[in-house]
Amino acid sequence: MTTQGCPSGQPAVLRDVIVEVTALRDALLAAEVEWADEIAMVHLSHRLSATNLVHYVQMRSNDIRALQTKLGLLGLSSLGRAEPYVMATVEAVLAALVGSAGEPAPIRMASIALDEGHELLIRNADTLLGPAPEQRTTRIMVTLPSNAAHDDTQIGSFINRGMDIARINCAHDDTDAWGNMVESLRADAHHDGRRCRIAMDLGGPKLRTGPLLPGSRVVRVRPRRDDLGRVVYPARVWLSHADTPPNDGGVAYVHIPVDDAGWAQRRRPGDRIDLRDGRGSRRHWIVTAVVDSGCIAVAQKTSYVVTGTELSCRGDNDQRDVVAVGKLAEVEQSHRVQHGDRVVLTRSLEPALATPAGTDHYIGCSLSAAFEQARPGERVWLDDGKMGGPIEVVNADEIAVRITDIDPAGAKLKAGKGINLPDTDLRLDALTPKDLDDLAFVARHADMVNLSFVRRTEDIEQLQDELRRLDATGLGIVLKIENVTAFGNLPELLLTAMRSPLVGVMIARGDLAVEVGFERLAEVQEEIMWACEAAHVPVIWATQVLDTMARTGRPSRAEVTDAAMSERAECVMLNKGPYIVEAIDTLDSILTRMNDHQDKKRSLMRQLNAWSSARLLTDAGSATSTHTQ
Repeated sequence: MTTQGCPSGQPAVLRDVIVEVTALRDALLAAEVEWADEIAMVHLSHRLSATNLVHYVQMRSNDIRALQTKLGLLGLSSLGRAEPYVMATVEAVLAALVGSAGEPAPIRMASIALDEGHELLIRNADTLLGPAPEQRTTRIMVTLPSNAAHDDTQIGSFINRGMDIARINCAHDDTDAWGNMVESLRADAHHDGRRCRIAMDLGGPKLRTGPLLPGSRVVRVRPRRDDLGRVVYPARVWLSHADTPPNDGGVAYVHIPVDDAGWAQRRRPGDRIDLRDGRGSRRHWIVTAVVDSGCIAVAQKTSYVVTGTELSCRGDNDQRDVVAVGKLAEVEQSHRVQHGDRVVLTRSLEPALATPAGTDHYIGCSLSAAFEQARPGERVWLDDGKMGGPIEVVNADEIAVRITDIDPAGAKLKAGKGINLPDTDLRLDALTPKDLDDLAFVARHADMVNLSFVRRTEDIEQLQDELRRLDATGLGIVLKIENVTAFGNLPELLLTAMRSPLVGVMIARGDLAVEVGFERLAEVQEEIMWACEAAHVPVIWATQVLDTMARTGRPSRAEVTDAAMSERAECVMLNKGPYIVEAIDTLDSILTRMNDHQDKKRSLMRQLNAWSSARLLTDAGSATSTHTQ
């Protein structure tokens, strides 16, 4: 090998780098051969992308940071943005190296060209998610609340503010409600010449806490007081035979049903309502307005109202007009858990008795398979990671968990809260019987189906089989990556999903953070995005985006930064909340502003161990390992 054209003092370095890059290219080609059968099974439109994904995972099977540094010193690409076109990048670097050494350029292999990788991703995103709006490249997905099934104006306002995709969660409501939502979306689906797409989530196998025995039927009516105990805002009460309080700019009302539908209409502003509350205390409220089917009253003192409490008011003929409080909802109960307590998950889903701190807390577990597959020492997290610890005992009917990770002040554990078993190898079908029933509706009405609880390639194959049976192979498939197993199997999951023409990935960061640990979430979501970019698969950045704003009307600083970072994904998902319209506005503004500042990333390529079990990492990798340690 000659060294003409080399910078002075660099011939030896150049030779070493050429050897390393050549070995890297050979390893990529060997991996492509090893995975030829799997690549051949993907949809024709994804064939090049599947090859590129194999190349990327193989490249990341070794730590090439030292090679990156050497390439940078030689003024060449450090491979840090190679995701969309791995082989083309490696070959371009190799051609530049041998050219500097005075060697003839190597013959280029057939691969995705440097100008094609991004275009493939854009094409796939447009096909699955719909064309991006003019002002931003990242779409906005919004989870529809249940009342969108009955409010004809709500969906239109979402679309007008910037919603590009509507998400319907099949874990809630029913086909009648979904049908109403779909009808409203189709009637109001166009904005700026674009059609709002519909995504529907399949619920998947539920792993949640069972019921607790309810408490008393009582409502507390309490005014807000300052530090000196003075009333700052009186309590506002909505008295009506109907369930729905008036829409009064977000003002919170305590709803108290009354048995007589006409009693509230007979009231007048200024009327005094007398009562003796559940503690026997005499209280009175003042009527301030009569609206529709009820009246509004204010209270200056705290009242505990129970079912059957009599409300008395002087009527038109100076006679007392009395009505009884109707059936109130039972107060939701909770275990009070502190550090060191045991939470015992039971196979029985009979309502359990809520218990105080310092005791064993028994509560049902909705997934019976957990009792066969969990093992002592494995971790359990409850209620989105609010508390957790190792399993101490497992038997046919109970899983006893010692709580070692919890807020120092303790926490409440309620019914219906999520259970995560990140260390347990749960062998479950991702599609439940309910999912199979729901899929018939989804196939007829949605543009894409979000597959929950996916863990293994068999889960995707089952969904693809069902879609073929329903003659819906053109339906988009979005993999929800929400557990450790799915993350570890990501390359194989992508290759399997790419057998279908329309594919996407949702980073379900809520459950994923609990499973991988909050401190690792940022790293894990980056690695998912890198793999998807290599596969030219669009990504949906989901869970708790501007969550505080959707619930309260004001975002936190951390949420704004998170929303700005989400611009690198092809879509961002907002969850529901009373201020969701304001959240859509804010997200649209943030994404639009960030659109001109950011496009994906440049990374340093240390070895990724996340996919070390993938068969992609074959002996072909040994060709590069000797040069990159």
